[in-house]
Amino acid sequence: MNGKNQEPMANPAESPNQANPWRIPSPASDNGSSSSFISETVNGTHRFTVQGYSLAKGMGVGKYIMSDTFTVGGYDWAIYFYPDGKNPEDNSMYVSVFIALASDGTDVRALFELSMVDQSGNGNNKVHSHFQRALESGPYTLKYRGSMWGYKRFYRRNLLEASDYLKDDCLVMYCKVGVVRNHLECPKLRTISVPPSDMGQGFKDLLDSEVGCDIVFQVGNEMFKAHKLILAARSPVFRAQFFGLVGNPNIDKVVVKDIDPFIFKAMLLFIYTDKLPDVDEVESTVTMCSSTVMVQHLLAAADLYNLDRLKLLCESELCKAINIDTVATILALAEQHHCPQLKDICLKFTANPANLGAVMKSEAFGHLEESCPSLLSELLATFASMDENPNSPLSRKRSSSSVFGLDLAGDGAEAESVNPNGRRLRRRL
Repeated sequence: MNGKNQEPMANPAESPNQANPWRIPSPASDNGSSSSFISETVNGTHRFTVQGYSLAKGMGVGKYIMSDTFTVGGYDWAIYFYPDGKNPEDNSMYVSVFIALASDGTDVRALFELSMVDQSGNGNNKVHSHFQRALESGPYTLKYRGSMWGYKRFYRRNLLEASDYLKDDCLVMYCKVGVVRNHLECPKLRTISVPPSDMGQGFKDLLDSEVGCDIVFQVGNEMFKAHKLILAARSPVFRAQFFGLVGNPNIDKVVVKDIDPFIFKAMLLFIYTDKLPDVDEVESTVTMCSSTVMVQHLLAAADLYNLDRLKLLCESELCKAINIDTVATILALAEQHHCPQLKDICLKFTANPANLGAVMKSEAFGHLEESCPSLLSELLATFASMDENPNSPLSRKRSSSSVFGLDLAGDGAEAESVNPNGRRLRRRL
């Protein structure tokens, strides 16, 4: 064939009369759909402080101090610190640190970071991390509740005790957990932004304006106007008072006793907005109180008027305020106003051997003994229940004589977990 007479072959991609089957459509002209598979981590941290390190060491190889459990990515986790090491072959030359899955889970994939804080302020923390480096086999997989990851030889004890990691006989550790989450995103071609509900603000404006108010409450020396229908919709007590069989729909004034005016105002704000008000919204120049005190009184009012959601909101706030000084007062309040969840939390906090002595010395505990003597037997029962299973390291139970547990995995070289049938499963880390 004569090359001079041969016509050049047309490039399909350049031909105006022929479409290229391999061409990637332009997003601007494409009417199709798209999706993305995304893998990411849900991260969380926990600070664990060991006070009295010199008293903890010597407890024995394989015995540990356990942190409180904390939640990351929908799973509970706990830090285990072994003052005398986890591995018997190391002869207590090292301290060991591990992180364990403390809730039920199957094939939980996660990244971890364990740090011991340099308390000199120089920032020379001892860090073992997977977040800053690629892992050859990907994130670690924890098979069952009780699976552990960590370091048998985290640090030499003699070097630790001479370092800035130990200050005033105290160690501070941080744990970071990144639980792997996968999801498929299918973005829509068109979206319309919808603002959050402003119903609560609308009802609050109605209360503030007093438009349509048909009832007046006299609380102490103050008057509060409101709407019977709104009150009845929110509280069974108000519904019965205004529209029940023995109620009076024509009543236009109610005298309220045994509630402070600012607490009644706070309760009205919740009824209209469905939110727990800030103390700044209700306090006056005459009545000044802390947020915790307001919530305590508001819980009593919520119980009186059967405002269950307000009662739970108050319980949640009081739960955050529990400490050595407040727990006895909050426990008495929970007992008086039928708050079983808050009561249970207070009993467990008080029964903890680390807290019990200090709580019993508080002035509020003396009042608790006088006002609610039946709670003492419940406290004793809670204390006993926390001690009934000292070999269960992933429960929140503790020994009555020690906060230390026994070793979860006897073999220091491998991580262990126990399945529901009792068969030990080992996985090399």
